[in-house]
Amino acid sequence: MLSWSSQRHGDLAEARYERLISAALRDLIADPFRPGSTARSELGVGVRTYHLRHSRKQAGVARPRHLILYRMIEGPVVEVGRVLHDAMELERHAIFDLPKEP
Repeated sequence: MLSWSSQRHGDLAEARYERLISAALRDLIADPFRPGSTARSELGVGVRTYHLRHSRKQAGVARPRHLILYRMIEGPVVEVGRVLHDAMELERHAIFDLPKEP
């Protein structure tokens, strides 16, 4: 994704998006259930999404279009499944091998 950003929008855009992803991951580590995170039980037990727009102010990205698919494992560990464009069908791209909630 970052190399695509670089090719399409230049090295500065790639650096901004990399800062954005890093900021979002720091935010999730600090509070995995922070405002803006959404439970996604249809994707598996404990799976959540967090749209990068909720961390954009720290990175200077005006309109991010990606979200992080993640879950909590073993205490304070955040397991990131994917970073996906928000237009993608999540069910097709979820990679957690977990049972679905009833």
